Order: sequence, then C-alpha cells, then structure tokens
Amino acid sequence: MQREFEGDAPAVAPSAFVSEMAYLVGDVSVADRASVWPFVCLRGHGTPVEVGEETNVQEFAMLHGATLGDGVTVGHGAVVDYADVGDRSLVGIGSAVMRGATVEEGAVVAANAVVRYDQTVPSGHLAYGVPAETAPLTDDQLAEIDGIRDTYVDLGERFRQAGLGRSDPPDD
Repeated sequence: MQREFEGDAPAVAPSAFVSEMAYLVGDVSVADRASVWPFVCLRGHGTPVEVGEETNVQEFAMLHGATLGDGVTVGHGAVVDYADVGDRSLVGIGSAVMRGATVEEGAVVAANAVVRYDQTVPSGHLAYGVPAETAPLTDDQLAEIDGIRDTYVDLGERFRQAGLGRSDPPDD
C-alpha cells in the first residue's frame, strides 16, 4: 500500500518490485530494479526514505528517514532508523541501525547486531554483537553481498513480471 502524507507521496521506479503488502507512506523513493517485500514499512516524514538501485528490503523490515545506497540488502526484520547505509552493504536479519549511524560502502551488519547511535561501520568491515563491534571482512564475505543482491534483483523482476507487486499508488 502506498499513501501520501502531508503532500509527500511515494515515488517508485517502473522497474522496481513493491509488494502489495508493503506499506510506503510519505517521502519515499524506490529506484530502478529495487525490491520491497511483504510487510515492509517505509515511512518518510520530515526526512525521506531512499531505496537505491538494485537494493532489496526484505520482509518485516522497517525504515524511517533512512538512505540506502545502490545494491544494498536489508534482511528480514531489520530496522534502519534515521541512518545511512552505503552502496553494496548488507544489514543482517533482525539487526538495528540506529539514528545517526552510518554503514559505509561494502560493510556488513551481522544478524541481530545493534549499530549504536552515531556509530560508523567502516567500509570492508563486519559489525557484530550488541552493541556492535567491528572486524575486517574476508573476500568471500564481500562476494556474498553481490550474490544476495543479484538473487533479489532477479527475484524482484520475476515477481513484478508475474503481477505480484504494485509500482503505482492506487487511484482511490
């Protein structure tokens, strides 16, 4: 479902897949070949929510005032709250990236990790634990980011082609 709020309406690229069961409200943009899966909430008021090209936001994730770069994966049940996630990064299942935090390009937030307010996860690093600590990623871990992105770009296109999403708000 896509809804206008205080004059701002979601903008979804025609090549993006947005599930009919996702909730996009206010100042939200979803770029080319991105995918937004069922039970996701993207709420942009005061600060926009931006979902970059080939980025996937998986089931039960919540984003408020967040910026996601290109090729980002946000795992099931993750929260990104007024934070920035750089290109080719991964935010793991059930994790939280808190207000003012930055996940730099090519970084990974492990499942169930909590990236603290204003914390930076450096490029090429893994954030793990509560509160998150960081360690360098291996080449195999970095390659995994691209593999997940490619899988979801393909899957989103297949779902969109099957008519299982909505790229425009309803005329009601």
